Amino acid sequence: MTSFCIPSSFSPVRCFAGLAAGVVGWAWPADVTAQIVEASFAAEVIEHPRFEVVGRAERLPVIGGSADVIGEEALTRSHVFTANEALRRVPGLQVRDEEGFGLRPNIGLRGLNPTRTTKITLLEDGLPLAYSPYGDNASYYHPPIERFAALEVLKGAHSLFFGPQTIGGVINYLTPDAPTTPGGFVQLSAGSRSYFNAHLRAGGHGALVDYTRKQGDGARDNLEHVVDDWNAKYTVRFGGRHTLTLRGNLYTEDSTVTYSGLTQAEFDRLGARYNPFKNDAFDIRRTGLSITHRARLVADAEVTTSLYHADFERDWWRQSSNSQDGQHGAGAVVSVIDGVSATFLQHRLAGRRVDPDTQFASTQGRLRAYETTGIDSRLTLPTAAGELQAGVKLHHEKQDRQQINGSAPTARSGARVEDNARETVAWSAFAAHRFTLGNFTLTPVTRYEAMEFERLNRLNGLGGRATLDRVLPGLGATWQSREHTTVFASVHRGFAPPRVEDLVGGNGTATDVGSETSLNSELGVRFNSSTGVGFQAAVFRHDFDNLIAVGSIAGGSTPLSEGEALFEGLEFSGTAPLPGGFRLRLAYTNLFTARQETPFVNVATRLPIPGSAAGLRQPYAPRNTLTAALGFAAGRFDGEIEAHHLGAQVTDFANTLTPAADGQRGRMASSTVWNASLNVRLTDALGLFVTVKNLADLTYVVDRTRGIQAGQPRLVYAGARFTF
Repeated sequence: MTSFCIPSSFSPVRCFAGLAAGVVGWAWPADVTAQIVEASFAAEVIEHPRFEVVGRAERLPVIGGSADVIGEEALTRSHVFTANEALRRVPGLQVRDEEGFGLRPNIGLRGLNPTRTTKITLLEDGLPLAYSPYGDNASYYHPPIERFAALEVLKGAHSLFFGPQTIGGVINYLTPDAPTTPGGFVQLSAGSRSYFNAHLRAGGHGALVDYTRKQGDGARDNLEHVVDDWNAKYTVRFGGRHTLTLRGNLYTEDSTVTYSGLTQAEFDRLGARYNPFKNDAFDIRRTGLSITHRARLVADAEVTTSLYHADFERDWWRQSSNSQDGQHGAGAVVSVIDGVSATFLQHRLAGRRVDPDTQFASTQGRLRAYETTGIDSRLTLPTAAGELQAGVKLHHEKQDRQQINGSAPTARSGARVEDNARETVAWSAFAAHRFTLGNFTLTPVTRYEAMEFERLNRLNGLGGRATLDRVLPGLGATWQSREHTTVFASVHRGFAPPRVEDLVGGNGTATDVGSETSLNSELGVRFNSSTGVGFQAAVFRHDFDNLIAVGSIAGGSTPLSEGEALFEGLEFSGTAPLPGGFRLRLAYTNLFTARQETPFVNVATRLPIPGSAAGLRQPYAPRNTLTAALGFAAGRFDGEIEAHHLGAQVTDFANTLTPAADGQRGRMASSTVWNASLNVRLTDALGLFVTVKNLADLTYVVDRTRGIQAGQPRLVYAGARFTF
């Protein structure tokens, strides 16, 4: 590890303000305030300045890596219910459900474990969506899919333009641009499982307001969700060369989500929807603000700078963290159920109904608060040989983590057993130059990441500090063999930093947890024609010197571990119009290699994880994944039927096939879920729709990490959309 200098008197706010003035100020005219006040609105839509990871279709021939964009029409036509459903249209992604509403994203890429999306960089308009991407990249929050106009997914060397997670890929959610002409729409829908959704979008003269209210029952009993999401922006052009966007959002969630999955006996005897933990509560409040400025300079150069800040608060009160959790001595409390005298845990393992109000009269509050602030500035400069892109970012994170143990089933106070403060300061920079040689492009790119982690245990006053930096090279190349065909290839060094608590122990000592490092390569071809026929195919190889296996499962049932691993496979996606107004789309992944190259070892003890061995398959890495849809359009009618197939998976390093009694290990069978939608356009302004998710009402297992979690049962809803 190499240290870097951060003054002890470092003030993030003061530093960010100064950096903003230094980086942006030279590009702004002196009378910027007056020009904003006097700005006149153009007749067209004002494009929101933002960082895009893929961009417009004309950029595809020069992107040396797999690139996918899901547009607003595709999201609206099939009435995508969650971001999970939308992302399954992209090959190489495994997206796992949890509570049924897509509120906790679990996204894996090319075989990487999807738990809490720790291996992917999540962005919104190019800015961090995760609340702590450096210090704690686990995702417990995801805005409703209704907020977004498009989704971008980028893999390969060009993902080094963003960070800090570069071992997988980048997912960027794009919010809609602000219109100049007043208008918008309101959409209402309701259906089974107490589902209700109200979505309003309105704007004009460069302003836009978007509001979504989404509520209903989740995948199991006692899982009710209520989500309110506000997003507002104002975009203005001034001085002929400048565009400025102010954006703010507010997200609140009130859910009764439990953390524990089912034991095998509970699943078999009481059913997939059973959930006894009716007192659990999950509350979120997130506010975000950003200012983005784009200056068009001479010679078509551009500088785009964003200043961003977000506050995230998460309180999760729960009575059990997994299917074998014995918190507060519950494993020793004996009760009689169905004439059988046993402990609470023994009743669960036997599949008997339990009552947490009387048999498990305690609760734990995992209380979290995060602050994220940063400034990111990027330059795009055409050159005689091609194009230069470069950027620099300063990023600061603060975490406040507490655990409160209550002695009653609905307690919201009690003994404080954890009180930790964590802080991360990170600098990063990248530079890339695209060299154009006829039909060839070659883009070398280098990214630099430097970070300092600090942790303080307020209970005993102990703390610690650690530093880390990395240089990450990459190379992307394309060859446009024909007008609509591009061959692409890339190779780059992947990197992901360890979490703060993994690097700095609670007693202030530094724990030797390596960062994740890999060598990623791919080779592919894409084709897009004016007739609507298009496809992309790629073979890939991700070779890990060190892969960190998820170890953040509350309750301690899964230790943090690391080892060498290899992932290889192929991806294919395509769309095509068919005769008679029909259309076809599909996305397929064959992960033929997902191998442990060495036994994975427990980071704390350095002992091998029981059963782990070289040659065994990585957990949660299905060989085959397929999403296919057949749609049609006829007059005022438009419909689609979709199938999503997920192959069988192993769930532990030992590749255990027989289900364990606690439900946390055992083979997960393959599943195929069908969805259908029908739209009817009554007038130019009014449309009706009906949608069915999980058409066959299939019961299937989606996760065993904390016990068995089942997928969402059949959901039927209908609605109307009025455009004004």
